[in-house]
Amino acid sequence: MAMRIVVDMAEMMGAERLTPITSAHIDGCLYHGDSGVEFAEHLVRRDGKVCVPTTLNVGALDLLNPNRVHSDSHTSEMAHRLMSAYVELGCKPTWTCAPYQAGHRPGLGEHVAWGESNAVTFANSVLGARTNRYGDFFDICCALTGRAPLMGLHLDENRRATVLVDTGSTSSALKQSDVFYPVLGTWLGETVGSEVAVIDGLPSEISEDKLKALGAAASSSGAVGLFHVAGVTPEAPTVESVMSHSGRPRIIHLSAEMIRATRDRLSTAHAGRIDAVAVGSPHFSMGEFAELERLSQGQQFKVPSYVCTGRGVLESLESAAGVESLTQRGVEIIVDTCVVVAPILPGTGGVLMTSSGKFAHYTPANTGYEVVYGSLEDCVASAVAGSIVRDETLWN
Repeated sequence: MAMRIVVDMAEMMGAERLTPITSAHIDGCLYHGDSGVEFAEHLVRRDGKVCVPTTLNVGALDLLNPNRVHSDSHTSEMAHRLMSAYVELGCKPTWTCAPYQAGHRPGLGEHVAWGESNAVTFANSVLGARTNRYGDFFDICCALTGRAPLMGLHLDENRRATVLVDTGSTSSALKQSDVFYPVLGTWLGETVGSEVAVIDGLPSEISEDKLKALGAAASSSGAVGLFHVAGVTPEAPTVESVMSHSGRPRIIHLSAEMIRATRDRLSTAHAGRIDAVAVGSPHFSMGEFAELERLSQGQQFKVPSYVCTGRGVLESLESAAGVESLTQRGVEIIVDTCVVVAPILPGTGGVLMTSSGKFAHYTPANTGYEVVYGSLEDCVASAVAGSIVRDETLWN
């Protein structure tokens, strides 16, 4: 059954043949309706088992703290059945949108079948693995068969850049800051859509967390599945090495006005009180938790504040005795899911502040909250004050 689906999809997409894959990451374990549960349980009833290492994206429940998700009994039951079915199929219960932080890191040039847009972009761009944006149900079929259509970003020619983004005139101080990369990613997705871009002029030392934030925003605001950063990402030692051989590339000189305008569009509220703070989309890393601890300096948060992360990171945080310090000051740590895909936020609406470009993009439509985008430092200061606090220095 799974192979039939893979072959039919390959034919629909114009692939001439299939390619073996070395791993998969499954997005279909997030409950959207009963049909998804029936599909997964049907695979279980027919003794389906994945044949490659396979991790699981977020579900619709925090299994470690079930009371944090305010779903009706039917939704909770079906979401739990769906998550259980995927574990029975042999998938690893990572429950994270950042499997690369849970040890799932395919190597340069490896063909994989990953779902979840930010994970796809990270695998292609930061790790140099090869995957398309695989959708729900199709992802598990690839995992069961160990095959994916040989097309799109699996092929050399489609991984070359058709757009060159020159950031040479962007402030060096801004490019060193975490707050820049979700904005750059949002602009990139809005501007290039599904094209492959190479970004030139960024610092040679960029943390994985910054690249993670860039890719997550680009794959939310657009359909970016791969970007290159010249001198940073593994396939782009130089601009020339990744430029397309066909036609002249589109060259965009990134201006301060472009990036400021994009930053402003990420917010739908701009002043006054906030009702919640949420960070961790993609899921928070240990490095980001360390920065949160440094910025908060023992201060009490006045508004409900949520950090979404994976179980693996939570275990490391618990080992480092970092959980109690945060929870005592009003921070709730959410695992297995996140506040944008599950009903966790209090009440029926309000204003939420975030440092995540992905959260900023999805929050109004998914939660009913208005959103304010700022740096992690801004989010901490606002949570402590109970109202919007943003440092505009870098943007000037």
